[in-house]
Amino acid sequence: MLDLEGQRMLVEGTLPAIARLEQEWCDDVEDPEAVMLALRVVRPKPDIFTFCQRLPDFERKYPYLMKLDAIAALPIKSYSYWFEKQISSASRNKVRKAIKKGIVVKQVGFDEEFVRGMTSIFNETPMRQGRRFLHYGKDFATIKQQFSRYLFREEIFGAYVGEELVGFIMLADTRKYVYLGQILSKVSYRSFAPNNALLAKAVERCAEKQSPYLVYASWLNDGLGEFKRSNGFQKFDLPRYFVPLTRQGRLVLRLGLHRGVKEIIPQRIVDVLKSVRKGWYDLRTRLG
Repeated sequence: MLDLEGQRMLVEGTLPAIARLEQEWCDDVEDPEAVMLALRVVRPKPDIFTFCQRLPDFERKYPYLMKLDAIAALPIKSYSYWFEKQISSASRNKVRKAIKKGIVVKQVGFDEEFVRGMTSIFNETPMRQGRRFLHYGKDFATIKQQFSRYLFREEIFGAYVGEELVGFIMLADTRKYVYLGQILSKVSYRSFAPNNALLAKAVERCAEKQSPYLVYASWLNDGLGEFKRSNGFQKFDLPRYFVPLTRQGRLVLRLGLHRGVKEIIPQRIVDVLKSVRKGWYDLRTRLG
């Protein structure tokens, strides 16, 4: 983690090491040249600096090497328009089902009771979406520390059945749109459709704030991607730039390796590898 030009930067990987803005969904790189100059004197020096434009900046603004990032965003008009026109009939029925099952969504504070509820949700299962769950095994203190850093821009809503927290969503106001940073619920309450109820509340809140978009990270083709599509999210392509800072960085960009393994390997092979990974994790979970 680096603090440069008043912004926090992450450096990920080793060959190559790539630097990016930690909160790139929420903040802009205001002066790329100043950041690059600062990164060139860091030791060890990153190989590549990457940054992206955010909605609604679709047009290319900089001369650096660029590729398009596909993000998932929901254009907001009104809650009723979303419910009646933008989502699938199945998603509409799940919102109704959540209400019938007794799911109550309300705004909550980041207090000890809520963090205990988060901890319970995180530690319910080691696997989510066919892969090892990043936050499984974290204790109360770790979760409180990690998720309290950006409360100055976030609103939190919890989904409850009675007094039990069964899901939550964290919404960040980024000035240009609302960013959905976390949405998670207990697997044991999946039949109650808490995530659909939480997303409905997020849309309602965006409409109240007159936010033009609700952004939900990258556009995906897996189960989470289907959840996004069925709830009205659309694909938007935004410019992402890559700037070499070292000789190794220039070589990586020349060979096209900066795009990552997922974009190099054919999708059908990626799907097979995901299936194998899910099977392996499922077996490990059953064996304890």
